[in-house]
Amino acid sequence: MSVLVWIRRLGASRPGLERAGAGRAAVLLLALGLLLPGRGGLALAAEVHGENSSFAGHGVALAWAILKAPVEDQSQVVVRMIPTDPRYVTVEVEGVDPFTQARRTILPAQPLGAGLDVRSARGSFADFPRREFNFYSATDWQAKHPSLTVYFMGVPDTAPEFLAEAPLSAYLAETIMKLPGGGKGTP
Repeated sequence: MSVLVWIRRLGASRPGLERAGAGRAAVLLLALGLLLPGRGGLALAAEVHGENSSFAGHGVALAWAILKAPVEDQSQVVVRMIPTDPRYVTVEVEGVDPFTQARRTILPAQPLGAGLDVRSARGSFADFPRREFNFYSATDWQAKHPSLTVYFMGVPDTAPEFLAEAPLSAYLAETIMKLPGGGKGTP
């Protein structure tokens, strides 16, 4: 359906639209977009697919690893998050069921500081495989709208597995340092 047909259905006349030009149509579409319900509310956050076990972009760097346990149910997925843009001051992590859209808080909102690690039981990805890392500027935190959401569809296949904490921590630190802007801070 063309934009003009869609806008006419909203009550605008074609002659009025033709006189007003594309600018008026764009303003009307923008206003309509602000009224539609959405997770981001009035200001839509940038949403980026993380895809890999190391990610850098949009002012953040993330690295994934797995701490293996003798019993698989006790294995932990560890994600190190570092802000490379100082405007990101708060982070929260949610698990999402992509079919029902049910959500579970994995990491309640907290100050990001120079960075931090979030740990999840590997088994928690069975019911809530999508992980959303919501980053907030101070202003967006007050408005409760994330500035940036980096999401992953499950644990990245490229996430390495470690049997001990020390090599896992060393790997995360080294990986973050190699990412563009990642050396700006470490937890």
